[in-house]
Amino acid sequence: MRIVVVSGIWPPDVGGPAIHAPAVARFLTARGHQVEVVTTASAEPADSGFPIRWISRRLPPGARHAAVAAEVARAARRADVVYATSMIRRAAAGARTARRKYVVKLVADEAYERARRHGLFAGSLEEFQGWDGDVRIRALRASRTVALRGAEHVFVPSGYLRSVALGWGLAGEQVSVLHNPAPVVPALPPRAELREGLAADGEILAAFAGRLTEQKDLGVLLAAIKAVPEVRLAILGDGPERGRLNAEVERLGLGDRVRFLGGGDRDAVIRLFAAADVAVLSSRWENFPHTVVEALAVGTPVVSTAVGGVPEIVTDGENGLLVPAGDAEAFAEALRRLCGDEALWRRLGEAARRSVEPLAEDALLARVEARLSSVVGA
Repeated sequence: MRIVVVSGIWPPDVGGPAIHAPAVARFLTARGHQVEVVTTASAEPADSGFPIRWISRRLPPGARHAAVAAEVARAARRADVVYATSMIRRAAAGARTARRKYVVKLVADEAYERARRHGLFAGSLEEFQGWDGDVRIRALRASRTVALRGAEHVFVPSGYLRSVALGWGLAGEQVSVLHNPAPVVPALPPRAELREGLAADGEILAAFAGRLTEQKDLGVLLAAIKAVPEVRLAILGDGPERGRLNAEVERLGLGDRVRFLGGGDRDAVIRLFAAADVAVLSSRWENFPHTVVEALAVGTPVVSTAVGGVPEIVTDGENGLLVPAGDAEAFAEALRRLCGDEALWRRLGEAARRSVEPLAEDALLARVEARLSSVVGA
């Protein structure tokens, strides 16, 4: 098959599509298929063994969106099928222009994220589904749903998001759950060596990896770290909230207890989690986060908000601890509980690896290949 893979972000970006899209592209290439990628980037992506067509993020949004759709159309004319891991509306427009079928991996409600980002809505994703919104939000919802209904199939990473998507009028047989896979963990240096340079000698090291966005609600995490003095925090990733978070660290007087590591690839994420005592996620909403699966895969327990699909992978008291969203004190108490009970910490860590064994990457990616093959053969 000749396949176009579409992703809004690409390594060294950190985030779900920047993990899934390269993994799919590598897997399909290794299986003998011809893969071409369309993405956006701030600079030319590194050579990955297959063509990567990238659109500069320096373009104004409208021009960038149009350029993406046009590039998808050009690539799709040379291909059999399009697989969109994000930028779904642009991918759909490009595929339709080229008269090619497309398959989608849906990881979020774009209308909800846009409404939150622009301060139009402050509630939960569930509450948003019953909110009419203004004309811009209604138009975004309509175009999102049209793009998804036009797909031959829609993968979602969690049962939680599947239930949301079915509420948009998608057919049940069109939508299936494809959990985010656990990484194959490479041979790693000793833990003490991994911790060098993280200023964690003799202290508890908490680690966060991901895009620094409003969704991650890192202000709550910083407040929790402030309340538990024996914990240091390492943050891997970048994003629009970086400046505000720097200011919040200063305001809270956290000083060198919080370290921003900048961007990094998946190997950097895995190394950080392997060095850490606990992986933390304070998100207001989530789907089935890659970083939680990565932390569990290296045997690091997780403290996370119980949002979206997180409870489908983190079981409270078994491989991690779950707390309500937006509650800094509850988050701090979970950290205190984990830090103060070595037996609990060891038990959760030992269960972590076992909990993601069913999420073998090759088996899950083979389902993507099978679906694409069936679409092309239909």
